Amino acid sequence: MTNPLKVLVPFTALALQAQAPLSIQEAIQTAWSKQSGLQAGEAMVAKARAEAEAMHSLRLPTATLGVGFMRTDEPMMAFGTKLDQARISQMDFMPSALNHPDAIQGTGATLTLSQPLYAGGRLDAARRAGAAMANAEGATQGHRKQQVAFAITQAYFGAQVAEQAVRYAEDTLKQATETERFVQARVEQGLMLKSEGERTKAYRAQSEAGVVEAKARLASARSALALLLGTDVSASTLSTPVDGSASDVSTPGQRGDLHAARQQSQAAKEGVKAAQGSLKPEVGLQFIAGTMRQSWNTGGNWTTASLGAKWTFSFSDTQRVSAARAQARAAEFNVRWQEAVASREVEEARRAIQTAEAKISFAKTAVEASESVRAIRTARHREGLLPLVEVLDAESALTGARTLLLASQLERRLGQAQLALALGQPIENVKE
Repeated sequence: MTNPLKVLVPFTALALQAQAPLSIQEAIQTAWSKQSGLQAGEAMVAKARAEAEAMHSLRLPTATLGVGFMRTDEPMMAFGTKLDQARISQMDFMPSALNHPDAIQGTGATLTLSQPLYAGGRLDAARRAGAAMANAEGATQGHRKQQVAFAITQAYFGAQVAEQAVRYAEDTLKQATETERFVQARVEQGLMLKSEGERTKAYRAQSEAGVVEAKARLASARSALALLLGTDVSASTLSTPVDGSASDVSTPGQRGDLHAARQQSQAAKEGVKAAQGSLKPEVGLQFIAGTMRQSWNTGGNWTTASLGAKWTFSFSDTQRVSAARAQARAAEFNVRWQEAVASREVEEARRAIQTAEAKISFAKTAVEASESVRAIRTARHREGLLPLVEVLDAESALTGARTLLLASQLERRLGQAQLALALGQPIENVKE
């Protein structure tokens, strides 16, 4: 006989999994680890760091290895190849051998090491610019993660408010259905006009439409949250209440976008130094080791070491300096603009929080009063002391008050998240 507990346990586990709570902190961390958009950003950070390492390696020696086979009867090349193979003989100096040599072949290899010693400051400037751009990309990725956290906050609490809106809509429908039942009974008894029954029927239909609309908004909010998280959360319980308080953020932190703009400005300044360096001479050291073989065990070897300087001037390089300076100015102006925008965003977020808190206080009072009015008017209407329109007005007023309360609670929570984003503080206290 099958043990009923063995059958029940899997279904119990499935039910618990379906109702698994999901906090706002867990939602943000899930998005950071699973969202493909952020994963693409991490790849861009890795690219920028690799490019910075490449810039850092510009001062290291450059090795060039060449291997080849040649066959020639060109007089100078033929003589030189024999000389490289260390097999010149007295007969090779005969005029006929020099003027009309037999075809000669050989296999050779060269190893060239080039070490830049001075390049007008271009190499150091490029290294510093690469490091600044890598830092900028890292800061940009950090800001992208905070923007995703803000979007998660919007979707998470938006879905939670949508769930509460569904409950309110269902409560309104329940009340409308009960009112219709009561009025229709009175109409059948001849105690009320038929038009009153039709009015309650219309109001109940409107309430049903409101439930359908509220459920559609909930499904849309849940879908948006799942998209941002990169995983299905349709069965998860959103455990962080929207009417709670987020972590207090009042002191400025380091905004990723501002830090990125400053690093980009620094990179642009280094770009000016690199462009100016192109107008200066270069000094370098070169070492060459080579061999030319007639066979595996026959041939010649040689080495060459040289220290040299060169200076190449081009009018186009002077224009590149002007372009680099213009780019540096643009980057600096961009920093100032971003700082001004950030300052305004902080003011707007604080204003939004204050406004939302005031609206919440008024909305709570309105909800309490509207619920009381609905109960009183419903009771009076059933006693025949008030017309139906008074009951419907009370229902409409309560719906409006509840809508205002939900919207205000959402505005306050999002205002707190916006303030954290504007100040460069972790949203919902979720740190990387």
